[in-house]
Amino acid sequence: MIKKNGFDNERYLKEQTAEILQRVKKYDNKLYLEFGGKLLYDFHASRVLPGYDPNVKMRLLSQLKDQADIILCIYAGDIERKKVRADFGITYDSDALKLIDELRDWGINVLCVNITRFENQPAAVVFKNKLERRKIKVYTHRFTKGYPTDVDTIVSREGYGANEYIKTRKPLVIVTGPGPGSGKMATCLSQLYHDHMRKIRSGYAKFETFPIWNLPLSHPVNIAYEAATADIRDFNLIDPFHLEAYNKVAVNYNRDVDVFPVLKRILEKITGKSSYKSPTDMGVNRAGFAITDDRVTREAAMEEIIRRFFRYQCEYAMGLTDRETVQRVKLFIKDCKLIPEYRKVVGPARQAAAEAKKAKKGNEGIYCGAAIELNDGTIVTGSNSPLMHAASSVVIHAVKKLAEIPDRIKLLPEHITSSVHNLKTEILNEKSVSLDLEEALIALSISAVTNPAAQLAMERLKELRGCEVHMTHIPTPGDEAGLRRLGVNLTSDPDFSTKNLFVS
Repeated sequence: MIKKNGFDNERYLKEQTAEILQRVKKYDNKLYLEFGGKLLYDFHASRVLPGYDPNVKMRLLSQLKDQADIILCIYAGDIERKKVRADFGITYDSDALKLIDELRDWGINVLCVNITRFENQPAAVVFKNKLERRKIKVYTHRFTKGYPTDVDTIVSREGYGANEYIKTRKPLVIVTGPGPGSGKMATCLSQLYHDHMRKIRSGYAKFETFPIWNLPLSHPVNIAYEAATADIRDFNLIDPFHLEAYNKVAVNYNRDVDVFPVLKRILEKITGKSSYKSPTDMGVNRAGFAITDDRVTREAAMEEIIRRFFRYQCEYAMGLTDRETVQRVKLFIKDCKLIPEYRKVVGPARQAAAEAKKAKKGNEGIYCGAAIELNDGTIVTGSNSPLMHAASSVVIHAVKKLAEIPDRIKLLPEHITSSVHNLKTEILNEKSVSLDLEEALIALSISAVTNPAAQLAMERLKELRGCEVHMTHIPTPGDEAGLRRLGVNLTSDPDFSTKNLFVS
């Protein structure tokens, strides 16, 4: 069964570009557009909207780059506590550097970086120095005095006026950041204040992909967004301001609705009036209009809800999140009448672990299973062994299946695996000799030099991108990094693959 698309990228790109440019025209001089979500590699969107290009926003920016400046915001507290972007496994400050590089690759330059809520945190100071010494302009904005209740102080020299003014040149200023809470809105409003003090008529708007305002509140795509943000307690609701102003139902989320009365007063204080009657009015999102198959998107979103369920369970086991987050996602599972086994790879992975244990006749040890669903719907399994981890096993089995290589043909000759084992035990002093996925892929590449079958298998690795994978145990760092680079959608049961507390 080939995966079906449910989203039209080209229609989305056309409508979204037109909507943004139309909003720019409403202001004589400048529009500050708060870009929510991920600018690049929006894998959540591509998972719940099958067919969505995870880099479609970058294509959008490429069309607008002659008219747009870009400000990249990052919250100093996220730098200090080394907050991690889960889909890449890198910290937010590293993600910001990565984003600047990738924008350059697209021919787009970042005007500056703004470190928000800056209080001379040591890690934030180091980050600032690193950028400045690479000739990147950096601004720092402190916490806005009076926020959120004292509008008179917020809109004054002591509030937004205390922030350094960021000089921009183009009619559209895109304000983005590596994640939620990066200070994008405060940066936009601070700029708005400074512009109006300079008699520059500018405006503000928001570009958020989720929740999708013209889908029902109970639509799985919108529920999947709630599941994705369960750790920061976001939840969707009917926009009460939009309903009152227009008698029309629109979906928004709690933070936007909660802040709207204050935001409206701030805009009125700065500009003398506000053209927005609801938080939905502020948005320019057209994603809902590009959905071409509702059934496909519903199924994909339900799969994503289950992925989030597994992810938060694992994060709880590792001490990275709290029980309330896990309970919230369990409620979404229940509300959608789902079970974890709805995810097709879960049962086969668990069965593979059970069969491995049975083959060893109950000998002591931890038996790990893994399963991958290929793009044609075929499910391939693997399990751990003295030779390799379960993740390595399932990937090797999968590429052999794709390359139509018989089971009896070995892709990793003994002289190569023995050499790697000796390196790990005799030189690197590692306890585990079995190959994690990164090590197995390196061994496969070495084997490919002399083994045509291994070369054929290596050529099929790229076909694993976007495939579904489940493991019965939390992957080791080498397995997780390898699976991430292959681009699979991974889940695992919240069990550890070893009794050791430290895993390298």
